[in-house]
Amino acid sequence: MELSTAVDLGREALWMVLVLSAPVMAIGLAVGLVIAVFQAVTQLQEQTLQFVPKIVAMAVAAVIFVPWIAARLIEFTQVLLGGSPF
Repeated sequence: MELSTAVDLGREALWMVLVLSAPVMAIGLAVGLVIAVFQAVTQLQEQTLQFVPKIVAMAVAAVIFVPWIAARLIEFTQVLLGGSPF
C-alpha cells in the first residue's frame, strides 16, 4: 500500500467518524443548550440536572440512529474490502 492510499483511507475514516457521530452529538448539544437556558432562567445550578437528561437523550438518539449508522459502516467496509457498496 502506498503512502497516499493510506493517507486517503485515514482521511475517509476520520470523515466517517465525524458524519456518524454528528446526529448524536447534535442532539446532546441541543439538549444541553435547552437545559443551560432553563438553569439560567431559574437560577438552579444543579449539576445532575445538566448531565442526566443529556446522557438519556444521547442514548435514545444512538438507538434511533443505529440502523443508519450500521448501513453507512457496512458500505464503508465494503468499499475498503474492494467490493461494491451496494
